[in-house]
Order: sequence, then C-alpha cells, then structure tokens
Amino acid sequence: MTLTEGRGSRLPRTQRRRQLLDAAQEIFVARGYHATAMDDIADRAGVSKPVLYQHFPSKLELYMALLEMHGDALVDTVRKAMESTSDNKTRVHRAMQAYFDFVDASGEAFRLVFESDLRNDPVVAERVDRVAHDCGKAIAETIMGDTGVDRARADLLAIGLTGAAEMAARSWLATKRAVPKEEAVELLAKLTWRGISNFPLHSENDGV
Repeated sequence: MTLTEGRGSRLPRTQRRRQLLDAAQEIFVARGYHATAMDDIADRAGVSKPVLYQHFPSKLELYMALLEMHGDALVDTVRKAMESTSDNKTRVHRAMQAYFDFVDASGEAFRLVFESDLRNDPVVAERVDRVAHDCGKAIAETIMGDTGVDRARADLLAIGLTGAAEMAARSWLATKRAVPKEEAVELLAKLTWRGISNFPLHSENDGV
C-alpha cells in the first residue's frame, strides 16, 4: 500500500502508525522540522488531520517517535556488533559498518538523529545525546572488559571511536559515496584498529 492510498480507510492501529511515521519522515528529511506542518504530513499519508492527531497529538510527539525508533535501531546495531564476536578487530569493523549502514539506509533517517534543525530543543537534544551515550556505552563496556581500563578512560576511547565513525560516515555520504562503502568501512576500521589494538588485553595485564 502506498502512503497516499486509502484516505479514510480503516487500518490496524500499528499499520496506520507506521504509515504516518513513514510520511512524516519523508517530509521532515526533505524540509526540516520547522518548515513542516501537520497538514503536510496528513496529505502525504492520505489521511485527515483528525486521524493524524488521534495517533500523534503534536508535531513534536511525531518527530520524537521517529527519533526514538531510529536512535534505538542504531544503538541496537552497535550493541549487536559488540556481542556478535569475541574478536576485537572484527568488533571494530562491525561498529564502523553500523554507522555506514545507518547513514546509507533509504529515507536518510540519519538526518533526524545527526542533522536535525531541532537540536536546540532540550527534549530533542537529550534524546540525541542519549543515542550517542548508549552507543558509546556499548563499546566502552567491551573496552573495559578486554583491557581493564577504568570507566572514564573507556568512555573517552568509546566516544572517540563512535565520533570517528559518525563523522566519517556522514562525510562519505556527503561526497556522494566517492569510495565504495565496503572499502570505506575497511579503511576506517584499519585506522581505528591500529590505535585501539595498542591497548593490551586484560589477561595480558594480569600476566596470564
């Protein structure tokens, strides 16, 4: 079913919600939050404004639902990258892959997380910061477990890694994918691994 199909038709609540989120994402990404009106979203989804307001009482609530959905997806992907293997070189590669896949996904949902024109709103800023924090936390816990460094140092290393991944992935997209994605991921993973691999494994610190 297309977004504009079935104005006034009855859909299951979850299906209607997804339809509205898809419509809102298209317009938020294309126009930004401030230039988007609820009328625009209702028209794009092919529903009346009362139907839209039944699901999302305000534009901010609709935006936050998208931010939550995509932010949680990125965090979950990074966590799975850390948990999927005990090989740290592979973990680094998969963490980088997570960010490149996120910015490369159809719909450009990454703009809602990384490039929102609503970043100065305290509620949005807190949620975006939580995405960065949760991604960093997943990596920091692995660093702590493997190297034995304390929380503060692990957090700093993790933020450096996620920050590099985010900025490189966004730059790669901005340059119209001048380098094939797999090669770009491999280049960044090699750069990062050369730094983080200098930290000995915890067992080596203990003389095991």
